[in-house]
Amino acid sequence: MKLVASGLLIVALAVFVVAKLLEPLHPWLGYVRASAEASLVGGIADWFAVTALFRRPLGLPIPHTAIMQTQKDRVGRILGNFVQNHFLSRKVLDAGLGGLRPASRAAEWLQAPVNRKKLAQQLAGGLARAIEALPEDQVKDFVQRSAVSRLEALQLAPLVGDVLTIATADGRPQELLNEATRLIGGAVADGRDLIQAKVRAESPRWLPLGVRDAIADRMISGIQRMLAEVGADPDHPLRGKFETVVQDFIQRLKSSPELIARAERLKHDLLGHAVVEELVGGMWDRVRSAAERYRNDPEHASLAPLEEALAALAESLRTDATLRAEVDRFITDVVASLLEQHRHEVAELIAATVRDWDPEVAASRIELAVGRDLQFIRLNGTLVGGMAGLVIYIVSKLF
Repeated sequence: MKLVASGLLIVALAVFVVAKLLEPLHPWLGYVRASAEASLVGGIADWFAVTALFRRPLGLPIPHTAIMQTQKDRVGRILGNFVQNHFLSRKVLDAGLGGLRPASRAAEWLQAPVNRKKLAQQLAGGLARAIEALPEDQVKDFVQRSAVSRLEALQLAPLVGDVLTIATADGRPQELLNEATRLIGGAVADGRDLIQAKVRAESPRWLPLGVRDAIADRMISGIQRMLAEVGADPDHPLRGKFETVVQDFIQRLKSSPELIARAERLKHDLLGHAVVEELVGGMWDRVRSAAERYRNDPEHASLAPLEEALAALAESLRTDATLRAEVDRFITDVVASLLEQHRHEVAELIAATVRDWDPEVAASRIELAVGRDLQFIRLNGTLVGGMAGLVIYIVSKLF
């Protein structure tokens, strides 16, 4: 483009010289000479203006030239502020990020098994490296202290009461009683000999063994008969009593200071036991071993559960518009907040990057970016200058 613009300027110079020399012989060439003269003026003026942006014209120390070299730092600050104010404002970020539809894009990308496998490998590899890099003793201590502190702040008895409330809803106490009667019935049948031996040992010695065994048999038969009646009769009085006892126990767990205090003492005794530390240590050792196995042989490690979870996530995002909207809103809010919070650092990064450039290198880079369009200024200046000169010459002839 420089050659084209300079070539047009040379053509204008050649036309001017020829027209100037031949004008005495052919007066009409005055129109051509005036146009070429104005083209030279316009082309040279715009060449000076464009060149002055990036370097000193003809190497002369003319003031306010080589602007990109001498004002490089100021240009960098202006560029950084421009990006900060017009690209990283919250309104612009919300509009731009919202239009990206990240949830839909993620769902489409995760539909492909090869993408799920790749992401699972990256997640597992990153997690394995992070786990191996963590200091073992400090992590164990941190996990134990975190777990203990959370459990210490939690009242155990009311929590158990809430769990039992859920577990006993919808007639489940009766199911529990049915299971208990079956277990007790089986235990009585299996322990018949033990019951007989116990009755023989506890009965008076003057009773004959046959009478003792008969008493034991009557006891066993009575227990089994009662259990069978409870199991067969959904309205048996024992069922109502059992459910009343269960509900009363649940309410006492939630409100009884005595039960709450006993549960807290039991909890503190358990948390102070060495088994808790051994449990935490064992869990962390298993996690580190799994991470080490994956790092040593990632090709044979099974990531099927993680890939299945990613597939389920993709399906949920694909079919649930509400979930997609929530994910989009969350990602947009997080990214926009992060960029807006650090937009000053982005502006400073741009300014610092431009400031660190060599002046000539900076001028060359900027000229390569916008120089082609600037050369059209020279072309237009030459052509428009020529037309303006022709108009001025014609007007001067008329008046």
